[in-house]
Amino acid sequence: VDDTQNLLTTKTTMASSTGSKLLNSAIRAAVHVNSAKLPTELAKSSAAYLSSAPSGGTHTLPDLPYDYNALEPVISAETMELHHSKHHNTYVTNLNVALEKLDAAVTAGDVSGIIALQGALKFNGGGHVNHTLFWENLSPTSEFKDGPLKDLVVKCYGSYDAMKEDLTAVTVPIQGSGWGWLGYNPKSGKIESSTCANQDPLEATTGLVPLMGIDVWEHAYYVDYRNVRPNYVNAIWDRINWDVVEQRLVAAQSS
Repeated sequence: VDDTQNLLTTKTTMASSTGSKLLNSAIRAAVHVNSAKLPTELAKSSAAYLSSAPSGGTHTLPDLPYDYNALEPVISAETMELHHSKHHNTYVTNLNVALEKLDAAVTAGDVSGIIALQGALKFNGGGHVNHTLFWENLSPTSEFKDGPLKDLVVKCYGSYDAMKEDLTAVTVPIQGSGWGWLGYNPKSGKIESSTCANQDPLEATTGLVPLMGIDVWEHAYYVDYRNVRPNYVNAIWDRINWDVVEQRLVAAQSS
């Protein structure tokens, strides 16, 4: 839970104490840390969730750095518009609703209410974080250049093609909905392929820092590829923004 909250915090800016109802609630939550009504860890996690809200007190749908039709023919404008403006927006809306309910539950010292909200916070918070990362790691053009990312890929996999084959092999057979990820392991200093179910965030689930993700929920590809997921996963490699992936790697290595 704490890792999910940290991920939300890294994608947003802390609100000012005068402009955010949720941040004021986080302060109240911190006051409850030593309360007999709220267990310490539950109070701390609630405060972390509430303080993740950006300026203005609520999470918002991020703008895309390209037009909806910019990724065609790999991803159609129709898919992009539905995926971004409908599906991602729903995660943002439901995350804000869950945070408002958490605000009320913390204020009331309602332990059962706080516990009941953990699933919605994880699912919708993860959906918001995952999709924000996803939009950033897509681009109308894709070039795998020489640099620290390529050097580490070659060290860990042997070649770009081997890395692509490995991540594709674990992503395509994901049962139901989920994500395939290329992640950085801060303990080993290596890049690894991994998967997560539903909207579970990579770092909170595996400890890997997300570098690049492939969304394999059907809403990400059904309009363009129907139920032929392998075709979608193979095609999306032509739209990966490797500059962003490398920036994430460098940041993860220096943290």
